[in-house]
Amino acid sequence: MNSSVSSTARLLGAGLRALLVLTVICGVIYPLAVTGIAQALFNDKANGSEVKDKSGQVVGSSLIGQTYNLPKSDPNDAEEAAKPDLKWFQPRPSNGLGSNSVNTRYSLILSGATNRSADNGAVNGKCTEEEGTLCAQVISAKNAVITDNSTATYQVKPEDVPADAVTSSGSGLDPDISPEYAKIQIHRVAEQNELDVKQVEKLVADHTTGRTLGFMGEPRVNVLALNIALKALTTKG
Repeated sequence: MNSSVSSTARLLGAGLRALLVLTVICGVIYPLAVTGIAQALFNDKANGSEVKDKSGQVVGSSLIGQTYNLPKSDPNDAEEAAKPDLKWFQPRPSNGLGSNSVNTRYSLILSGATNRSADNGAVNGKCTEEEGTLCAQVISAKNAVITDNSTATYQVKPEDVPADAVTSSGSGLDPDISPEYAKIQIHRVAEQNELDVKQVEKLVADHTTGRTLGFMGEPRVNVLALNIALKALTTKG
C-alpha cells in the first residue's frame, strides 16, 4: 500500500512539474518571444497594417476595405439603402455578411462572397434581371457605375466597366480596386472636388501598385491610401 501511494505521489508530482514547466515555456516564454520578434522585425504588420492620415490618426487597415457612403437621413433605419459619397473613390462592392458595433465602416464578424454561380439568373446564356440573382445584382451595379461616374465632359461606356466594379471579392472586404476601375472614377472625383483631371490622374498613377515581384497577381490601387492622398490634396493650403 505504501509503495502504491508513494508511486502515485511521484507520478502526480512529475505531472505537476511537467505542467508547470510547459505552462511557463508555452504560455509565457514562447508568446513573449514571438511577440517581441514580431514587434521588432515586423512592427507594422504585427499591429494590423494600420494606416494613418496626415494628422497621425489611425483611419483603417491597408488589408481591409471600407465604405465611403453618405450619412443616412435616419441612422436607425436599417432598411435605408446606403448611398455612395461621390467625392471619394469607391471600393469594390462589399458582400460582408456581418457587422459590428465597434466600427460600422467594417464588416469584420463575418465576410464572404455572393456564393452564387456565374450564370445565376441567366436564361439561354443571357443575363436577366430576375430579382435576387447574381445577374440582376451585376446589371444594377453596372448601371449605377455608369450613372455615377459619367460627367458633363466624360461618358462611361458599358464595355469600360471592369468586373471588380460590379462584383465583390472572395472575402467581400477587398481593400484594392483595379487601375481600370480607378480610371473611370477620375472625372467624377475631379468634378466633385473641383480639381483638375490631370491632378487626379496623377494621384491614381502614384498609388497604383504593379504585380508582386513583377509577375504575381494583378496591378491594383489601394482605395484607402488613394482617398487619404485625395483628402490631403483637397485640403492643401
